[in-house]
Amino acid sequence: MTEAGFTPRVFSGIQPSGNLHLGNYLGALKRFADAQNKGVQSIYCMVDLHAVTVWQDPVELRHSTRELTAGFIASGLDPAKSILFNQSQVAEHTQLAWVFNCVARMGWMQRMTQFKDKAGKNAQNASLGLFAYPALMAADILVYHATHVPVGEDQKQHLELTRDIAIKFNNDFGVDFFPITEPVIEGTGTRVMSLRDGSKKMSKSDPSDMSRINLTDDADTIARKIRKAKTDPEPLPSEVKGLEERPEARNLVNIYAALADMSVDQVMAEVGGKAFSEFKPMMADLAVEKLAPISGEMSRLMQDVNEIDRILAEGAGRARAIAAPILRQTYEIMGMVGPREI
Repeated sequence: MTEAGFTPRVFSGIQPSGNLHLGNYLGALKRFADAQNKGVQSIYCMVDLHAVTVWQDPVELRHSTRELTAGFIASGLDPAKSILFNQSQVAEHTQLAWVFNCVARMGWMQRMTQFKDKAGKNAQNASLGLFAYPALMAADILVYHATHVPVGEDQKQHLELTRDIAIKFNNDFGVDFFPITEPVIEGTGTRVMSLRDGSKKMSKSDPSDMSRINLTDDADTIARKIRKAKTDPEPLPSEVKGLEERPEARNLVNIYAALADMSVDQVMAEVGGKAFSEFKPMMADLAVEKLAPISGEMSRLMQDVNEIDRILAEGAGRARAIAAPILRQTYEIMGMVGPREI
């Protein structure tokens, strides 16, 4: 048990938006697989309800949900050790989200920078779901009493809102029911930048396919993209501080470190002073060694979508076994009339 009396439990979700890439792997999938053997119960979710806050093609959404599941498994996540499911199969997420819509304040939601970024100048045309997205995210986490959530920098504000919602609910009803979830931000590869512009995050929306390494890329494509990655004319510096004003060089070193499970200092001790003509082939060999088996396994898994669907359904059943009692207790705290546990 944790200090507050809650069993340690990790939750994280990824939107099934298609085109999984190296940033998804190093920033999330690899870390999830590495963490599953640490003895803490881990729950990982394809957040398809978050995906539909903007319009989705049904055929593409179905494919992307299965492909993301395949990516989790191919990256080393074991559905027998962790709980793996898609969000829409566990109704407790949306049921608790309504409760949190009533707990959260309009002012809190209006401060969310991600809504402002995504809605842009046409905020009045954005979906209500996009505006209420953070309350559903809070429900995703707290319906499992998750104590820790791995998040990127762009989700920190949403997790702070989750904590605010938990605190307000607990205070409103005089209980210590929801945990104050802690963010987990760690690792060299948590923010992977574009191979064409080291100042921009690697993204599936970049029009240039050469800007990213897709998890579906074969060995030759991976090697070619690294050979053609943008760099500057100088050799690698001898010390880490020499990377500060060199975003492309820093990005490649960070990627190498994350793939090799090394610190940046260790990498620089090994490659400092090398020309990129020498470093890039080293990096290409490492990337192919680590990533080509993942693309191959994803391809194999996608040949049997019935098995993927079975894994998701089984994971949803295990998730509901945790979520349903927590939702029932939430309703009871609030005064809702319903069946009691026997």
